[in-house]
Amino acid sequence: MPVDVVRVDERAKIHLTTLKRRTGIKNWNVLCRWALCASLAEESAPAQQDIGMMSNVEMSWSTFGGASADLYAALVRARCEADGIEQTPDAVANQFRLHLHRGIKYLIGDEDTKSLSGMISLATRSQ
Repeated sequence: MPVDVVRVDERAKIHLTTLKRRTGIKNWNVLCRWALCASLAEESAPAQQDIGMMSNVEMSWSTFGGASADLYAALVRARCEADGIEQTPDAVANQFRLHLHRGIKYLIGDEDTKSLSGMISLATRSQ
């Protein structure tokens, strides 16, 4: 697992709250999974950035990933390898956080995320 506890910053919390309202998806973990996948699908590596002040949104890794927690961990590690990032625990954790926050920004900025059906079409869109 890249991190023991998944946390998001205040800005991401506001974005996730907006996404919950728009889509009717009630659980933070589901939206965070979508966000991670949206970022991992991007060809470029996320830019290094300081994550802002942490919010009260947090969940365990097992809650974040559910039954697919090992798959999400493997995807993050594989992406690190593809991007030439060393596989140290700190580097993998940092990349996970960067991908998660970038993905949340992608979702909030995409017109398709204004409804649940739009989110589904976003997930099924060809790259």
